[in-house]
Amino acid sequence: MLIGEVARRSGVSARMLRHYESLGLVRPSGRTGSGYREYSGEDVRRIFHIESLRAVGLSLREIGRALDDPGFTPADLVDDLIRRTRERIAAETELLTRLDRVHATDPTGWEDVLQVLAVLRALGSPSAGARQRAALAPVDEVPVEALVEAALDERDPVVAGALRWALARSDESAALLADGLGSPVPEVRERAVRSLAELPGDEAVALLRDALAHPDAVIRDRAALALGAQGEAAATPVLVDMIVAGSNDTDAADALSVLAGDAAAAADRIASLLVGRIGDGTTGPPARGRLTQALAGIPGATASRALADLVGDADRAVALTATYLLRLRGDG
Repeated sequence: MLIGEVARRSGVSARMLRHYESLGLVRPSGRTGSGYREYSGEDVRRIFHIESLRAVGLSLREIGRALDDPGFTPADLVDDLIRRTRERIAAETELLTRLDRVHATDPTGWEDVLQVLAVLRALGSPSAGARQRAALAPVDEVPVEALVEAALDERDPVVAGALRWALARSDESAALLADGLGSPVPEVRERAVRSLAELPGDEAVALLRDALAHPDAVIRDRAALALGAQGEAAATPVLVDMIVAGSNDTDAADALSVLAGDAAAAADRIASLLVGRIGDGTTGPPARGRLTQALAGIPGATASRALADLVGDADRAVALTATYLLRLRGDG
């Protein structure tokens, strides 16, 4: 076959075939009497092999080595090709994400585009100061997705606080932060719940209520403390569990005190829960002591009666604590 026929059948231009020949990749088997290149069936098969290897990303140099070196083993080259492809995909994905975030700000001119790009670069800066300044930028200059991503990754406590403040100004951050609660990374889950705890609005409260049943105890505790501070009674059982476990038990007791101050019925219900855990037979001495101390912040007759009963408790530490607390309340 002459070069034109080969080009038609293979889809490779005559110019590219000549280029392959100049590199030594394809050598026409013969020439016609007029001096035209003549390709055999084997030559055409080699051209198809070259095109197949180009399609998976090999360079022409690598293709020549693969086809001509009898000792060549492709495993290492394919591994390297996989690595480079993944790097390229990651770079393209990052670019697409950046473009989506610029588009989300609805820029009206190139100055707007450049401003958003500058903020995005700053959010990813190794400088904590630069990241903090980016978090404090006007809300319409910072895509909320970028803020959420930065907040979930941030390790510096000062910058993290600035990012949570920025998220609290957005109406769209709650749902994105909720995705962070499902992260396989514990630190990311904790940053997500801390950010949700500082968001205003019913959506954040609803997500925190859901987090009370999260399998991660840290998430449950953070959600309960935030809800308790907002007067959400749903947090009460988890707060009591925190006191039993000795996990931020002082903060949990303070939150129960806030909840108990809403109404006499709430105070009596919380006191009953604490008393129930003190006397359930499975709670150890340290936990019983913490539960007794928590009764100090609970007003009402139920808590007072419970402390009076505990004055005679077999555990001397519990009895002494109850006696002291009764005196402070003026009941002893």
